[in-house]
Amino acid sequence: MSITLSGSAPPTDQIRDQIRGLISSGQLAAADRLPSVRQLAKDLAVAPGTVAKAYRALEAEGLLITRTGGGTRVSATATTTSRPVLDAARKLADSSARAGVDLDAAISVLRAIWPTSAPNASPATSARPAADDPAI
Repeated sequence: MSITLSGSAPPTDQIRDQIRGLISSGQLAAADRLPSVRQLAKDLAVAPGTVAKAYRALEAEGLLITRTGGGTRVSATATTTSRPVLDAARKLADSSARAGVDLDAAISVLRAIWPTSAPNASPATSARPAADDPAI
């Protein structure tokens, strides 16, 4: 498991979001054990409370389970993201990196174009780019 702190977001949010991403991408599977709070805090040079807060948030989402003496593991009910969504996310990340766009800016673009209506919103009702857009 690899977590890197960067950008302007609070460390707790970065840890939570990156672990969530590792789970949704399938890099962390159900029952996989995460580092202890103290170990991850040491590795990231943050306070143990920062990691504990991120773990608690992920537990509340149902992604992690913590048992005394058993450590923290990925929940059996944690789901992964579909392959087409992962592929599109990788393309966005690659295109953004090639264009010199940082993570925060890429996230801002994604938030700006995210459909605000039903999940099956047509392109006419949302500001999504065309499928042949090279930025996708």
